[in-house]
Amino acid sequence: MGAERQKAHAAAAALGYVESGMTLGLGSGSTAEIFLRLLGERIKDGLDVRGVPTSQRTAEVARENGVPLIEVDHVDHLAVTIDGADEVDGRFQLIKGGGACLLREKIIAHASDLMVVMVDESKLVDTLGKFPLPVEVDPFGFSLTAKQIYDALKKAGVNAPDVQLRRKGDGLAPLITDGGHYILDCACGAIPDAALADRYLKEIPGVVEHGLFLGLARVVIVGEDSEARVMEL
Repeated sequence: MGAERQKAHAAAAALGYVESGMTLGLGSGSTAEIFLRLLGERIKDGLDVRGVPTSQRTAEVARENGVPLIEVDHVDHLAVTIDGADEVDGRFQLIKGGGACLLREKIIAHASDLMVVMVDESKLVDTLGKFPLPVEVDPFGFSLTAKQIYDALKKAGVNAPDVQLRRKGDGLAPLITDGGHYILDCACGAIPDAALADRYLKEIPGVVEHGLFLGLARVVIVGEDSEARVMEL
């Protein structure tokens, strides 16, 4: 229950960045879903906002909680994106994509004036990479792409990365993202230079996007057992 309590504290603190009239980017994942439930309560009390979901699951949870949604093609920018993360380091660099929504999450984060990230204490790291780095790839030739990803991560200083295709719960069929792509999970142990890894991964034609979110988060809210700690760049 400790992690759930921490997530709830972080989500509640994130509401402090929401004001009436805003268009919000609505992230994906367990902490984002807690935030949506709290946001729905505020909307019932008169808060006037609308949101752009980053996944089909987020859209479902938003509707269940009475959060008005707008199609992404009907907005040109967003005031704030509220999202979670799988890892956060001291420079507010993130790994995201454990929920297979990284492409849409990154599109929305880039289009936002502010990205607020909610995490529990377990997500804080000194160096990114303990959580496997998700890379979203085109299904065509994905095994070729996997080899190039391995080489790129090695070139970026990762020691013996293990690149594996993410599969559905049955362990057989590949998991398909909302955008129709595959996910390659790259167990790195540590990513000594995230910016260099970002650069090399972007040079691979089969890579649609990767889970390194660099230079996007400006606020990180860390849920603790009794409260939330807000950090800003």
